Amino acid sequence: MLTIEARAKINLTLDILGQRPDGYHEVEMLMQSVGLSDTITLKKAETEGVFLTCSLPGLPVDEKNLAYRAARLFLDQYQLKEGVEIALEKRIPMAAGLAGGSADAAAVLRGMALLFSTNTELEELCRMGAMLGSDIPFCICGGTMLATGRGEKLTEVTDLPECWVVLAKPPADVSTAWVYQKYDEQPAEKRPDTEKMLQALEKNDLYSVSRLLCNVLESVTIRKYPEIQMYKER
Repeated sequence: MLTIEARAKINLTLDILGQRPDGYHEVEMLMQSVGLSDTITLKKAETEGVFLTCSLPGLPVDEKNLAYRAARLFLDQYQLKEGVEIALEKRIPMAAGLAGGSADAAAVLRGMALLFSTNTELEELCRMGAMLGSDIPFCICGGTMLATGRGEKLTEVTDLPECWVVLAKPPADVSTAWVYQKYDEQPAEKRPDTEKMLQALEKNDLYSVSRLLCNVLESVTIRKYPEIQMYKER
């Protein structure tokens, strides 16, 4: 049995550069893992298959759950005729842009490699993760990263200085698919300055980092949920 923390992420910046032929959006974003996490406990099962339980009532525990799909993918990729029991303790709010589902899937992939002693390299785990979701490779690696492509191409950058982060989740659930669709209809006017943010990180300048925070998708969510703007002003 082993236990792994599945850490949430925030975006220091998020810019959309256009749409791709594959239907995804070309993005450029600086992503940061934070201390808030779900807890994943894995152990080998006595029978073949994936057996997922969750502390949050109503959350799917079948193929609709990314953690389940990550375990199933790993077993299939390595042709393992074994089973795994996964207990998921949820703390990361859902539909909040914190990559809770992706973090869970990433933790499962890392945990499966350890549990089944496959010696899977990080690059291979990220490749599998990208098959399930664009944020999963980042959640596997963690830290502070520049993400490009559809979010799966990662470049290490200077770490964010240690600091406190306030996370405020209003009583609204925002679908990723919905927010990207609405953004296409009315793109943001204010865009992040990724280069300046990278320079601020290099200088360990937390004040400048805080002033350069920018996510173009906020323009969509604030139009529908004005309480987000109120939170920001407070």
